[in-house]
This record gives sequence, structure tokens and C-alpha cells, in this order.
Amino acid sequence: MTTFALVHGAWHGGWAFDPVAEHLRAAGHGVVAPDLPCEDQEAGAERYAQVVEQAIGSPEGDLVVVGHSLGGLTAPLVARRRPVRRMVFLCALLPEPGRPLSDRFSDPDIFVPGPAERTARGEDGLSRWLSEDDAIAAMYADCDPAVARGAAARLRGQAPLPSREPSPLDRWPDVPSSYLLCTEDLMVGPAWSRRVAREVLGVEPIEWPGSHSPMLARPQELAGLLVELAQA
Repeated sequence: MTTFALVHGAWHGGWAFDPVAEHLRAAGHGVVAPDLPCEDQEAGAERYAQVVEQAIGSPEGDLVVVGHSLGGLTAPLVARRRPVRRMVFLCALLPEPGRPLSDRFSDPDIFVPGPAERTARGEDGLSRWLSEDDAIAAMYADCDPAVARGAAARLRGQAPLPSREPSPLDRWPDVPSSYLLCTEDLMVGPAWSRRVAREVLGVEPIEWPGSHSPMLARPQELAGLLVELAQA
């Protein structure tokens, strides 16, 4: 048995992993998928990691931490706090110890041009999508239309601190890691993902067709891959 800690990305909640969690539990595994405090202006990546760790509690079996998109900043912090069998990064941003993610925004490959322009920061300081259609086009292009519409309707505001603060990670944890990129990702650039998977994690990325949210577009396949990676 494995316990999977599923860490969602910006704007989302633990609900984004509900379809994957259903398949993992049906296969006899434990799952936690907490809501991160993404609307809290004072919550940075360390606070996000605390929320995940509290949700994990005393896991049964090995622990695998899965980070999607912005959740990639949190996953290694969890692995620095407690024993982890493997980290899995899904279309994920990766932190650089001691440096803000925003320092890397000038890299032309990190984000696909266009989608970031479809969000705006409100008077409360939180970024939100300008419309549900924009969010669907950027993040759920290969999802069932009803799934995509339901996901877009549940998106929250996202505070900037996790991206702007120096990463609280002092060094990468010595934990086996895997990286899954989607070749039609319209958020995190596939070329950037290939590069950081090799340079930062020292692995060849697993490449799937599709867009930014494989946990909603291909949940059964993703659950199967996670189980396979947990047993590697």
C-alpha cells in the first residue's frame, strides 16, 4: 500500500485530483488532497507544505508526493520534512533553492505565450482568470467539456507570495523523482519542462499528449502511472 499526497496548482483545490483519488483508493491506496491556502496573501510555500504535512498525518505504507503546476514548489518542501518514497511532478514548476520563482519568469520557455495574459490581479491582490472560457482554453483543452466547465467554475483567486518569495528550500531532497509533461501544455512550456527534468531532477521526462491537466483529462491512466512509479 502507498499513500499519495496530491498537491494541486494555482487557482485550484484538492477537488482537482478527485477522479485520480477515486482510482487510487479503488486500487487499495491511501490518498490525501488538501486545499492549499492559495487565497491567503501571507501564505507562502512553507505554509502550503505545512498544510500538506498535516493532511498526511501518519500515512500507511510508503509516501509519494505529487505536485501539479505551482504545486511543484511545495512537493520538495514536504519531502524535506518527512520520509518520502518518490516525488512526481505533473506539468510542474520547479523551485530553485533560495531564489524566487519570479526570477525565472524572463526565461522565454517557462510559460507558453498567451495564457498568462488571460488572468488579472484584482484589488485584493489575487490573480483570477478573466473568464471561464479562457481558463478552459489554457488548462483543460483536452478534458471532457462538462469536466472542463465544472473545473473552471470552481477556480479560486491565487495570491502571489509562493512565486515571489525566495524558495524556502535550502537544497533538493535526496528523493527519487519523476516528471510528467504534456506535449500540448499551454501553461508550463514543454521545452522548459524537458530541460529542468534533466538538469534539476536528473531524469528523462515522461511525455504524454494533451494539455495542462492530466488529472482531469486522463485520471485512470494517471492513477495507473502513479502506482507504477510508486513501485519502481
